[in-house]
Amino acid sequence: MAHRLPAPATRFSARFAFIFTVCLSCAYLCYSFLSCRGALMTSRESPGGTRGCPPARSAAGKKLLGRPPQNCASPEVRSALGEPARRRAPGDRRSKVPAASPPSARSRWTDAKAKNLSVAQKFGNKKLPNALIVGVKKGGTRAVLEFIRIHPDVRALGTEPHFFDRNYDRGLDWYRGLMPRTLDSQITLEKTPSYFVTREAPRRISSMSHETKLIVVVRNPVTRAISDYTQTLSKKPDIPTFEDLAFKNKSLGLVDTSWNAIRIGMYILHLENWLQYFRPSQIHFVSGERLITDPAGEMGRVQDFLGLKRIITDKHFYFNRTKGFPCLKKPESSSQPRCLGKSKGRTHVQINQEVIEQLREFYRPFNIKFYETVGQDFKWD
Repeated sequence: MAHRLPAPATRFSARFAFIFTVCLSCAYLCYSFLSCRGALMTSRESPGGTRGCPPARSAAGKKLLGRPPQNCASPEVRSALGEPARRRAPGDRRSKVPAASPPSARSRWTDAKAKNLSVAQKFGNKKLPNALIVGVKKGGTRAVLEFIRIHPDVRALGTEPHFFDRNYDRGLDWYRGLMPRTLDSQITLEKTPSYFVTREAPRRISSMSHETKLIVVVRNPVTRAISDYTQTLSKKPDIPTFEDLAFKNKSLGLVDTSWNAIRIGMYILHLENWLQYFRPSQIHFVSGERLITDPAGEMGRVQDFLGLKRIITDKHFYFNRTKGFPCLKKPESSSQPRCLGKSKGRTHVQINQEVIEQLREFYRPFNIKFYETVGQDFKWD
């Protein structure tokens, strides 16, 4: 029987399939050879590098080879992504990322303060103050406010609202609206030194809350009066001399108690008004003198009074010799330390020593009664 020859079209298709298979196999072999050669050269050029990581392949090449891509990222990148970095070879000279040191106490405190501030601004509520710095003028109230407000559990109003002496008719809703947002665990605080000498202030504050805590910063009344006069003189240079304002009759030693700078320092007279509405345990007295010599100690007692953990300590302060006053050390988030403004710590006017002695004699009985009432000797005499 005669054999039938294949049709020309069938022979052509078979030859085409054979040639295509051979070409594809050659391409695969060439690609594999070049890939292995590139990986070997990369490994030799970088002894400390990541072994077995060839140059980047195209997506088509990865799909063709059917291999999962190897992780050839640097150890630093893998570390940032949470992957364990491979050990470097001893000769590796590439820059190393230093290990993270444990956070310092100040760093933890700064982080806590920033976190609480951010959370309070986002989720907190405006509340009436739990505590007030009510006095006294030129006693050191601004320093106490600036020092205590660095505590993460305290939010303080920076300006003086004068609600209980000048703006009481605006109502508590207006007053609450001035306050910073706070969390339930935080204390809301404001400062207005004139409250201490305002007759209506104790009753008004008590009607807001019987449990309000009060902070009073007191200072040697003679020094306080001179500081008060110095501030007024800087604004009104044409006022009479200190001696003319302080005495009705200097030769007789008759002090003019109607002058506000003198009357503020008669602390016991003002305190008696406050004790009609608040228990002594609700009032904490800060020594203006010790606030300068031992700010950490005074602020520690303020934190205790407010029921706060003692976070503000001596590591937060340094003494500024130019101002003659302690300042807060530079926060890690700032390039400058925090000192009080130019109006704080200014040089006092020179007062005749005889005038100073006359005022000391005048204040002595008031001071003694004040010491006995508060149970604390401020050693002004």
